Amino acid sequence: MSDRWHISVPAPFHRLGGYLHRAGRAASYPLVGIYYFARHREFHPLFTGRLLPLALISFLVYLILFTFAFLPQFAFLAIFHGWGAWINALILVLGEGLVITQGLFEGFFVDEARVNVFDATFINKGFEDLIAAHRILLAESGSINNSVRRLGKPTGSASYQPWSIVQIVELIVCLPLNLVPVVGAPAFILITGSRLGRLSQYRWYKLRGLSRKERQAEIRCRGWDYLWFGIVAMLLELVPVLSFFFLLTSAAGSALWATDMEREHRLVEAGEGSAAGPVSTYDDDAALVGDEPPHYEDDPV
Repeated sequence: MSDRWHISVPAPFHRLGGYLHRAGRAASYPLVGIYYFARHREFHPLFTGRLLPLALISFLVYLILFTFAFLPQFAFLAIFHGWGAWINALILVLGEGLVITQGLFEGFFVDEARVNVFDATFINKGFEDLIAAHRILLAESGSINNSVRRLGKPTGSASYQPWSIVQIVELIVCLPLNLVPVVGAPAFILITGSRLGRLSQYRWYKLRGLSRKERQAEIRCRGWDYLWFGIVAMLLELVPVLSFFFLLTSAAGSALWATDMEREHRLVEAGEGSAAGPVSTYDDDAALVGDEPPHYEDDPV
């Protein structure tokens, strides 16, 4: 085709398209994780064996909150918001339930199950060598390879993400944002989702043996992507009763994302000897790393 018919895309639109592509891809992984978890039956006992009873307890928590707390909070917010207050009141009550359930159960009962989901997904995707360096792997038995049953005891500390009272305090501090008309609820999701996304691949960084400084560099490189992963994962965690289930499916989605990046990381190493720096999943947007949008600056790891 003649050059006179060639249409050049202005740089701002190209940059915007890159941001939208990265946001959409990152946001899709928590949803893909739901399908992946549901399709792999070896994961199901991790939920039904331990977390299903906790989900029933969380049902009682939400039942009490919606029975005694929703209407009074809605009535108060309606003074300032009008009938639109039901959205803020709903998210406020869901956030309160999330604080209670996370404070009581997540750090003590859920993290081990999420580690197992994450590690088993890595085994399924062919990265057994990474997992074998950090925990005992049992030999395959029978005609079906059950990656969850192969997981033995970790040889060192193993956590999906570092449990910290800061996370609970942050949820409590940010809850009043829902009192602000229009922008309050989105701001609450944005801030809490940002931290959640930045913590979502803590396990992958530990498996690779990265130092704190190296982890921080990679998190800054993918700050825009982690924001959108965290927003979707946070919205799923706010779903009453099913929040524990979505904690596991989001771990599967995070592992799927990490295996995609690990594969690209190894291709770079095989082709060029070593990666020049933090590896981006989005090679076509590599030029955007230096001028990505501002992201939440609190450093969780």
